[in-house]
Amino acid sequence: QEERTVRDRNLLQVQEHEQPILWKVKFSSGNSSQLSNQCRNSVQGKLLITDELGYICERKDLLVNGCCNVNVPSTKLYSCDSCFPNGCCSVYEYCVSCCLQPSKQHLLERFLNRAAIAFQNLFMAVEDRFELCLAKCRTSSQSVQHENTYRDPIAKYCYGEYPPELLPV
Repeated sequence: QEERTVRDRNLLQVQEHEQPILWKVKFSSGNSSQLSNQCRNSVQGKLLITDELGYICERKDLLVNGCCNVNVPSTKLYSCDSCFPNGCCSVYEYCVSCCLQPSKQHLLERFLNRAAIAFQNLFMAVEDRFELCLAKCRTSSQSVQHENTYRDPIAKYCYGEYPPELLPV
């Protein structure tokens, strides 16, 4: 019990060193049955899935290796279809796909550099851009006001630097 308490306390301490984010996903092309060709993906989508390469596809078009089938016309790369200029989207999977665009790297780096102390533990656990986008797009306390009302009920998944504006009371 004491050992677990010490371990948990250590996990909660803010790390002093900067942990670099890997901005290029390493993915070797070749036979899709190879283990190295596995993709992580956004998992929970009922209809849509985003893979770590930035492709968004219908769940039925997900390959056994976890990657979207890029040969299906409806599969899109770095799609921002449900997203607004402020970086908030109405669909989680589009948020992740849009966030993965290489052009968003500077925005994400700025966010990490200015992340509040309260969020450092969460974002210090992130090891690459895909994990950062998954975490950033999840709804959080920054997405709500009064603890139970979305700041923007339409676009509640945000990868942008700032949360949506507070709604008037």
